[in-house]
Amino acid sequence: MFAIFFSEKMDPFYEICSSFPTVVFTVLLIFCILYWALAVLGMVEIDILDFDIPEDIDINNFDDMSNLNVMSGLLLKLGLNAVPLTIVLTLIALLGWVISFLIVYFLFPFVPGALLKFLVAIPVFIGTAYVSAMITATVIRPLRPIFQAANQEVEKTIVGQVAIVRTGRVDKKFGEATVEDGGAGLLVKVRPYKEEQFKRGDRVVLLEYIAEENLYKVVSESDFKGE
Repeated sequence: MFAIFFSEKMDPFYEICSSFPTVVFTVLLIFCILYWALAVLGMVEIDILDFDIPEDIDINNFDDMSNLNVMSGLLLKLGLNAVPLTIVLTLIALLGWVISFLIVYFLFPFVPGALLKFLVAIPVFIGTAYVSAMITATVIRPLRPIFQAANQEVEKTIVGQVAIVRTGRVDKKFGEATVEDGGAGLLVKVRPYKEEQFKRGDRVVLLEYIAEENLYKVVSESDFKGE
């Protein structure tokens, strides 16, 4: 079954995947796949790549935009904000890979010479990246209210509740936990309230929500109960 992946018939596929411009999206897609695998295992945080972009900022106001860093401003201009950056990057990588692969597969056989192919690949890459970003912005637009409403609702209801640590550790710089909500559970970023560490499976209580960092300060359930 897997022998086909090592046959000569797959050589054109591998050649396109490993050549410019498709290779850029190939590497980004591999990175996203590895990231999601680590996230499922609780080894990285879901929003580890996110930038802090105020929800009420006016993109038409230069003074507001000048307060953002370059990446945050770019995401806002392209309409890629209000959804976790990891989701945005995954969609761009997937769309970019498919579009780039198809363009190279159908167009490049008619382009003579390696140098000319490389010169043509540059605008293909730029155009593909832009089109992928625009499609991604359209896809995530209906998701923005869901993420915003979810964050606001979580902040109001789960302070004081017990959460279960899902990552390998919780310390001053890293950690996530899940909170039972009657469904699949809510995933939140947590940090210890005191100088302590927690491990996967520990029960902690959410004491305080830090809006600026979108995280919760926690203590162990036993400390909360005074045991």
